[in-house]
Amino acid sequence: MEINLEIQKKLSSEWFLYLQSLICKEFEQVEAEYAKKKKNRPRKFKKEVWNKNNYQEGGGQYFILRDGQIFDQVGVNFSRVEGVFPKNFRSKIPGAVKKPSYWASGISVVAHMKNPKIPAIHFNTRFIVTSKSWFGGGMDVTPSFRDEKEKYFVHKKLRQLCKKNKKNFNIYKKWCDRYFFIKHRNEPRGIGGIFFDYLYKDWKSNFKFVRELGLCFLSLSKEIIFKKKLLKWNKKHKYDQILKRKKYVEFNLLYDRGTKFGLNTGGNIDAIFMSLPPLK
Repeated sequence: MEINLEIQKKLSSEWFLYLQSLICKEFEQVEAEYAKKKKNRPRKFKKEVWNKNNYQEGGGQYFILRDGQIFDQVGVNFSRVEGVFPKNFRSKIPGAVKKPSYWASGISVVAHMKNPKIPAIHFNTRFIVTSKSWFGGGMDVTPSFRDEKEKYFVHKKLRQLCKKNKKNFNIYKKWCDRYFFIKHRNEPRGIGGIFFDYLYKDWKSNFKFVRELGLCFLSLSKEIIFKKKLLKWNKKHKYDQILKRKKYVEFNLLYDRGTKFGLNTGGNIDAIFMSLPPLK
């Protein structure tokens, strides 16, 4: 028996909000443990709450930690919004031509690391309702330096997750590779991961998959950090990381669908652009 749409919206939104708090707690702990070893004061997340101009159309909150010992910058954004799509954007969203009003909730995380040997990691999941309703999301990894073992590790974990949830890893991996491709440079943004959208049917199993992806992201991120946080690096490594970050900015400003969705639905500008890395 399918769960009522209003309950689907409530459960998905509450999960995204809970996951935001869990990620912030775990990442703060990672930051604090390393800062303690370095005898430095640990950085903490700062919280910002925002609402759309029409208060009744919702808003969100984002947490951001800057200039830490592990994280150069990490942002964790949650939103729950509704409204009406602009006419020129409706054809890009399934079901929006028939019904231009929408409801959407989701979480997005982008972690840019202090140590250039640790890759940037991105994750997001969302539930969107128009005349149709669906889950979308994914996670991907963007290193500054080639590491085939790390690439294998990331893809192995995501393959296991997909297999457990009866999802096709190969399709989601190829979708990720196509999506996170910097066309004007003719090169991928990173080593990929998985990307999916328009999961319409079987809400219960898709919601389970989305929840487990969030927990997989958290576990995988911590494993990557723990493996590499003590690796030595120099100014040349940092310079190469900055070059990679510039390409990250190019992708987000030119191609990222989440950025375009936020800008076309009256989202908070600072929350939308929290994914952009520090260029230092």
